[in-house]
Amino acid sequence: MAEVNLNGDLIKKIAHDLKIKTNQVDKVLELLADNNTVPFIARYRKEVTGALDEEQIREISKEYDYQQNLLKRKDDVIRLIDEKGKLTPELKAKVLACEKLADVEDLYRPYKEKKKTRATMAIAKGLEPLAELFLAFPSDIDIIKEAEKYIDEEKDVKSAEAAIQGAQDIIAEIVSDSPEIRQFVKKVIVNEGFICTKVKAEELDERNVYEIYYDYQEPINKIVSHRILAMNRGENEKIIRVNIEEPKEKVMNFIFKQMIKDERAVTTPYVIASCEDGYKRLIKPSVEREIRAELKEKAEAQAINIFSENLRNLLLQPPMKGKMVLGVDPAYRTGCKYAVVDETGKLLDFGVIFPHEKYKGETVNEKRIDEAKRTIKQVIEKYAIEIVAIGNGTASRETEEFIAGVLSNLKQDVSYIIVSEAGASVYSASELAKEEFPDLNVEERSAISIARRLQDPLSELVKIDSKSIGVGQYQHDVTQSKLNESLNFVVETTVNRVGVNVNTASTALLKYVSGCNASVAKNIVKYRDKFGKFENREQLKQVPRFGEKSYEQAIGFLRIVDGDQILDKTSIHPENYDNARLLLDYLKCDDKDLGTEKLKVAINKSDRKHLMHITTLGEHTLNDILDAFIAPNRDPRDDIAQPLLRKGIMNLEDLKVGMELQGTVRNVVDFGAFIDCGVKEGGLVHLSKLSKAYVKHPMDIVNVGDIVTVYVENIDLSRRRLSLTMIKPGS
Repeated sequence: MAEVNLNGDLIKKIAHDLKIKTNQVDKVLELLADNNTVPFIARYRKEVTGALDEEQIREISKEYDYQQNLLKRKDDVIRLIDEKGKLTPELKAKVLACEKLADVEDLYRPYKEKKKTRATMAIAKGLEPLAELFLAFPSDIDIIKEAEKYIDEEKDVKSAEAAIQGAQDIIAEIVSDSPEIRQFVKKVIVNEGFICTKVKAEELDERNVYEIYYDYQEPINKIVSHRILAMNRGENEKIIRVNIEEPKEKVMNFIFKQMIKDERAVTTPYVIASCEDGYKRLIKPSVEREIRAELKEKAEAQAINIFSENLRNLLLQPPMKGKMVLGVDPAYRTGCKYAVVDETGKLLDFGVIFPHEKYKGETVNEKRIDEAKRTIKQVIEKYAIEIVAIGNGTASRETEEFIAGVLSNLKQDVSYIIVSEAGASVYSASELAKEEFPDLNVEERSAISIARRLQDPLSELVKIDSKSIGVGQYQHDVTQSKLNESLNFVVETTVNRVGVNVNTASTALLKYVSGCNASVAKNIVKYRDKFGKFENREQLKQVPRFGEKSYEQAIGFLRIVDGDQILDKTSIHPENYDNARLLLDYLKCDDKDLGTEKLKVAINKSDRKHLMHITTLGEHTLNDILDAFIAPNRDPRDDIAQPLLRKGIMNLEDLKVGMELQGTVRNVVDFGAFIDCGVKEGGLVHLSKLSKAYVKHPMDIVNVGDIVTVYVENIDLSRRRLSLTMIKPGS
């Protein structure tokens, strides 16, 4: 962030827009200017900011940058107009009053240096006085005779008609440049216009994806985001045409009212024609582009927000701690790759099986299938496997049937779960995967990733480009830089909210820690590999390029679980260790009592105001320290329901309308939620079926990873589609 210019009016505006206090904005901007990270400010500077969260801090930063750019552009526009000698006090006041960059540009448009246009060419031919004569609305002139005065072969004005046309071109541009007219037109189109689509090349739409848009219209002010993005995609694929229809009569009446000063003047018909031309040729296309750009921007923001929230919820899925896991990457012809990982994610075994009877006409190989059953049974028994994680890609459900059959014949209690493998192949082919497992092929690495993302989704998913994780809608249709910025923010804030075990974390995880980057993350791992595990946080100061500021920002989020300093396993920042020990002494406890009932009782009996007095700690920081005393190893993911494990399998044919099922939310989009309820085909709960009450957006009811109860509403066997509802039948 650039150095902060603490403009009082700007601070007040940001505070008003974000509904917070001016001193909160002031302090956040100061902290950001001092190179503090958003997670650090949110976690360790609560007293300074009034306990603003990461999203609020980020919004302050974004709003400040926008307002700074707006102020700079206002200054530039005022200077440029003044240099032309056309700045008036009224115009300057209008520019200064603008709240959007687009409004500033509208005011600047009449004074902006233009490229070659019909109007600029007419002005160059000396026709501006004729245009001014038209706009004076005289009642007693001979227009042809007046126009003939401007005939000039050298200037390529060969007739009176050519002179009149040039004058009309100038007037058309005057109409187009009028801020009042443009703003009125835009407002009317947005509030009363329709966005319309027509089919252009139906043959290109092989799967009839855009059939709904072959002949479609919807009010601009009511259209939802996902339809805007769908229309844009269909237009880009040249399947449909998109245009805007407006109440043209209302628009033209306003323009005439602005431009026509005397309806009886002899030049009025020419000015009317100029107005119509200016609207059709200049204003309408320009305003339509603006409106569609704004619709796209709004739709992008919604799509990015949905993707970001889905990603956050996916990353916060609880780890399956202390379990031996068998990961299976399904496939047909090339076989299913499997990998065994222990409780810490360490690879113990891997291989390939061929459990599927036939694929694309191949003959059944019973011997191979029996061998696959024996192999999986032996692996499960040898390593005391507790959970089998099956990827949800090609051949997933067939593999699920195979695994369920094997488990049904085992004496030990083993469950399985379908795991999203979105992005697993991306990770498997990455440089990071090659570094981790240089001797394995891509498919074998993928099986390891599937197993590990069940054990600890956060640690594994940070290795994958967030756009490849598959929990968004239309993510490829939005501005990728904006999407990347938002997703990186989500990953960064999530990693820091959870905290990182510095002795087990990969470089992929460490680089997202506040104050760290890829270089520092690699150096931490190199130091750990060379000198062994870190025994305390102080040792991290020896890591190359881990400077004082970076250390301050990062160290509270880096945990040492089994070191020689017990406070190092908590979220307490070392800057507050002295206060923490003072509190423990006062409570007649020591650091060995962290997490015990004894310390919890002592805290509950204490007077927190007195504790604030003896330590000089603020209320927020004191409460955070005491919370860390009570639950030193607390993981925010512990509060979330564990993934839904299964032991049997169902097919679409097994279902009946009204049947109750348990399912896991796999994706949330604007129009509903996709649920995995153990059937080969995932089911959709439409927005209208999430609750009996009105639901504005599905995320108000469900999030990725939620375990939900659903009821079968409709089964379409021919199209292999399952419709679900969360409204209990008869309720």
